[in-house]
Amino acid sequence: MSLKLNRWYDFGIGEGGNIIDLVCLLSNCSVGEALQFLSDELPVFSFQGTITDTSEKECGNTIIQVKPITKSYLKKYVRSRGISLEVARSYCKEVWYECREKSYYAIGLQNKDGGWELRSLYFKTSSSPKSYTYLQNENDNLVVCEGMFDLLSIAEIYPEELNGSDIIVLNSLSFLQQITSYFKNYTSVDLYLDNDQSGKKNAKKLFQYYPHLKDQSNRYKNYKDLNEKLACG
Repeated sequence: MSLKLNRWYDFGIGEGGNIIDLVCLLSNCSVGEALQFLSDELPVFSFQGTITDTSEKECGNTIIQVKPITKSYLKKYVRSRGISLEVARSYCKEVWYECREKSYYAIGLQNKDGGWELRSLYFKTSSSPKSYTYLQNENDNLVVCEGMFDLLSIAEIYPEELNGSDIIVLNSLSFLQQITSYFKNYTSVDLYLDNDQSGKKNAKKLFQYYPHLKDQSNRYKNYKDLNEKLACG
């Protein structure tokens, strides 16, 4: 994709065009709907397309700038996920990063080691070091969820729960084993793992060892996660 020329080309499918064509392709929408999404004045529509997972190892993302969320494109993106700008700004930033000598920006959630989880309409990536996010407020309850938008969805739907809780966002299920040592420090732990095979398998294992865990997946029954339920609602 050329940011200077505002053009893209996918050699795999043999198609290319401008940003409007790209939105139409990924969102399976009309030109009018694409213009609606890209316009500053018109309302947002929900995105149903596939997000590309860009490995930080392959790309070598370098953080350039971190600031409050101001880009209209990012505002529309969080609204398309059912998240208000106020909630998004409470936990996330607008993060500019460089990959292969090209600059991009995304919604960013910082982890405990200073790295960033980066999300936009088209890309899912991160910067080093990769780790989990731990928000400590000296509370007796702990909320554990898988990803950035799980956190934002809980804040949107159950704000009082987060106000009285410490929070861990795994950013990857691979960090689950590392964070279990924290469980003994809390009287209760609310678990928001995905309703997929990996999430259910790990949740079942945790409940065997930590009886004070509470499975909150019933709150998004029939959906993969809480954000899918929120966005579809």
